[in-house]
Amino acid sequence: MFVQLPTRQKSGLRWATPLVFAALWLAFLWASTRPDAVQRAWLQEWGALTGGPAAADTLRALWAEQHWLRLFSAIFLHADWAHLLGNLLFLLIFGLPAERAMGAWRFLLLFLLGGALANLATVFMIGTPVRLIIGASGAVSAVIGAYLALFPRAKLGLVVPLGLFLEFIRVPAAALIGGWALLQVVFAYIGPAFGTVAWIAHIAGFLFGVIFALAARAAVARRLRGNRGL
Repeated sequence: MFVQLPTRQKSGLRWATPLVFAALWLAFLWASTRPDAVQRAWLQEWGALTGGPAAADTLRALWAEQHWLRLFSAIFLHADWAHLLGNLLFLLIFGLPAERAMGAWRFLLLFLLGGALANLATVFMIGTPVRLIIGASGAVSAVIGAYLALFPRAKLGLVVPLGLFLEFIRVPAAALIGGWALLQVVFAYIGPAFGTVAWIAHIAGFLFGVIFALAARAAVARRLRGNRGL
């Protein structure tokens, strides 16, 4: 049983997605204006690291020297504009309708936990060599997985350029996974994580989002019924 997305409902202010969007953008802008040495040091300090104590065989090592905080802070760090803009685009496409359906606080919990657990999966799967894990791809994958689990037949509105004009079209949400996957193929070979490393975070985030949504679907259904005044 899946939640059906209502076509007419009372829509409150959606602030969580814009807040996350602004945080990702501002963090990148701040880092990009620093000298290279400062930027590298900042990424090394707050990014998640494979190898060494942060990727030890036990969870106890993650608590040493607060390594677990890096699993969250790494979500807000990006290596370049392409890496950032790809995540921001799909955050807006799926984040706004997901927040409308599940509420701001549940959406934030999904985004942060999904991103952190995706980073954790990467830390444990990639032991050596030491490699920096950054970016919101795992968190965005969690949002995508949750939305598709709740609304597998939903269509999302997109504005696309057609010649000299902008056209509003509705695209099946499931079809947009193809565009997301294509971006990840590109980032897997030109981004900060190379080869198969990036896919671990994406798959882990997506699976977490699906599980999160299925666990929360009763609460989401009640929220949607309340918004419709039923």
